[in-house]
Amino acid sequence: MRIAHCSDLHLLSLAGARALDFANKRWIGGLNLLANRGRHHHTEVFEAMVADFNRSALDHVIVTGDITNLALEEEFRFARRLFEGIELGPDRITVLPGNHDAYVARGAEYFSTYFDEYNRPDQGWESGQRWPVVRVRGPLALISLSTSLTTPWFTAWGRVGEEQLASLRAALVDPRLDGRFRLVAIHHPPAGERARSVVRGLRDRAGFADVIAAAGAELVVHGHEHLDLRAALPGPDGVLVAVRGIQSGTYEADNPERRARYRIYEVAEGAALGGRPALVGESLRVWDPARGEFASESASGSGGEIAA
Repeated sequence: MRIAHCSDLHLLSLAGARALDFANKRWIGGLNLLANRGRHHHTEVFEAMVADFNRSALDHVIVTGDITNLALEEEFRFARRLFEGIELGPDRITVLPGNHDAYVARGAEYFSTYFDEYNRPDQGWESGQRWPVVRVRGPLALISLSTSLTTPWFTAWGRVGEEQLASLRAALVDPRLDGRFRLVAIHHPPAGERARSVVRGLRDRAGFADVIAAAGAELVVHGHEHLDLRAALPGPDGVLVAVRGIQSGTYEADNPERRARYRIYEVAEGAALGGRPALVGESLRVWDPARGEFASESASGSGGEIAA
């Protein structure tokens, strides 16, 4: 099974935006757009990624948040139109929100309106709360969390919350997931130095770590920092669970370490001791501005990965 992971698309559309829309935390994001994001995050790169998805024989796509820049309704509408170009369809594309998708309180409402199909739980996994979402696809059991909150100005931290953590633990140990590759998707990094940031980190990372230590998982993926971050959390019996971040999916600039990319994980049934599916390979697809398309890491000439 081939699973693609991308994040932090920051798809921008200011169509219909009014000055009143910036009379809140959005004015900070607006300044950031003028100084940075508007120049470096390009819709054309995501369109090329969609084309690459469609010819890459993927089984599932995971997008770990920050679909938009400013949580404007038109941005969500614009992003939804772009996502409809992915041939897999919503049942095989899982999208969760990031902090930019909750810049203002209505962001959660807009996200739910335009991306509900992309994070509906499977029948029988409805828990009475919006998150986490459990979707089982062949050997894959995908559990998506939301750490998306409207935080004070100049901050971008996240929180899972006690109810989600309890539901996450229950899902990870549910007998229905026995023999599945349990992949947890989250926006904020839950481990490593960046997770501890007071301004941008995950406030209840210790609670998340406790759940993984007790219940286990096969892989955790995240976004948020626009970097290839690698960490690990102890699972049951001291077995380490890999925690992997990825760069922005639309970043086009001279810095090769931040250039847009996505990662493909390959999972095979019966590949681990005891017969549980296991990760058997991975590859990077990196934006090549000279060719105007995504290519394998070696062919793109991108810089090395960042350890953290």
